Amino acid sequence: MSSTTYDVLIVGGGVSGTALLYELARYTDLKSVGLVEKYDHVAIVNSHGRNNSQTIHCGDIETNYTVEKARVTKRTAGMVVNFATKLSESERDHIVYKYPKMVLAVGAKECQFLRKRFDTFKQLFPNLKLLERDDIAELEPKVVEGRRPDEEIVALGSTDEYTAVNYTTLSEAFVSEGEKAAAEKGMNFDVRLSTAVEDIRKEGDVYKVKTDKGELSARYVVVSAGGHSLLFAHKMGYGLDKSCLPMAGSFYFTPKVLNGKVYTIQNENLPFAAVHGDPDVLVEGKTRFGPTALMLPLLERYNGKTFWEFLKVLRMDRNVVKALWDLMKVRDIRNYIFKNFMFEVPVLRERLFHGDIKKIVPSLDVKDVSFAKGFGGVRPQLIDKSKQKLVMGEAKINPGTGIVFNMTPSPGGTSCLGNAEKDMYLAQEFLGFKIDKDAFERDLLTGEIELTEIERPEASSLM
Repeated sequence: MSSTTYDVLIVGGGVSGTALLYELARYTDLKSVGLVEKYDHVAIVNSHGRNNSQTIHCGDIETNYTVEKARVTKRTAGMVVNFATKLSESERDHIVYKYPKMVLAVGAKECQFLRKRFDTFKQLFPNLKLLERDDIAELEPKVVEGRRPDEEIVALGSTDEYTAVNYTTLSEAFVSEGEKAAAEKGMNFDVRLSTAVEDIRKEGDVYKVKTDKGELSARYVVVSAGGHSLLFAHKMGYGLDKSCLPMAGSFYFTPKVLNGKVYTIQNENLPFAAVHGDPDVLVEGKTRFGPTALMLPLLERYNGKTFWEFLKVLRMDRNVVKALWDLMKVRDIRNYIFKNFMFEVPVLRERLFHGDIKKIVPSLDVKDVSFAKGFGGVRPQLIDKSKQKLVMGEAKINPGTGIVFNMTPSPGGTSCLGNAEKDMYLAQEFLGFKIDKDAFERDLLTGEIELTEIERPEASSLM
């Protein structure tokens, strides 16, 4: 192994880790940056298109978002679009995709809620439209077909935006563009695939990162490895007040019945995504519905070896039991968990899930629904043991000692460049390097999506 001491070393080659690698290479004057990934390719676990909804979340059709959260989310989503659309057309067209999108309200109560939401959100999202029944039928005929004429429906949506993303090809582009930027300035840029990290320890002013192929040294380390980030944190004595609860999501395929993304209104009592239908950028001629939500004792969905690692990060005690008990006391959550467990039972699952997605496409027959085998990832949700409650949203442990642990970016991969921006400034605060803020703004905050000054957080808010 190289004897180089990296200025910053990133553990984990998903979309979050590769986004940070790109930003450090493109916008800083660091001398050496590196990334280690245990698999032979970047972004093939939760960042792979099979394992997520391939969605660019803006906060406009996610009804559990407040205006304040949507403002932040819109900014991070814009960064992804601006990065992709500045690439060549052939590269861009394999990364981001334009589909119409909408959130559907069914029934008087939901429709009233959505109309009020439109009044609140239309200034933040100028392209957002209030869609009445005929408008919905024009965009998504199957949403209206077979529905009772007296059933009230309305939607909020847009028709000419980038709404889908392949996070694997996005990650590949981060590595490629980062390598180009590093070469131009003579920066050492190192990506080590098929290299599993076994241990991290601090010796003096540097971190020693033990891998299955030797030892690496770094002045600063960022661990972006999903639930494994918490495992490394615990080994080093950090985040011991946190426990990990992996939530797995499954999907179902139908024939192509939607032209774009159709979301439904979030139940305010459920901390899980409401069912939605999406075009699949990897599977032509199909509509993919989901996700379901199931507590699964694995840190990676289809990797049984991670069961033992799950047990280590769960750190089961009375505080974890109390947090889970409080969740189960909520009737909606209890029923939801039971129903989603049944969604995993062969033979029954298609029939049960069909009942949920008829809200979106009433004319669907149960024979049209098939379980998407091999699709679905794991989202590590944190439990705050001191507060005995589930922690929703982004989870970051920063002890201020030159190492940061990222677990659950929120909202998912959409936040990759925004979360990387935070980590870049945290690293700058510790190491004292320079950041080319003008180039950062020019590349990521202007372009296909223009962002107003109020939507750009001050650097101090990122530290």
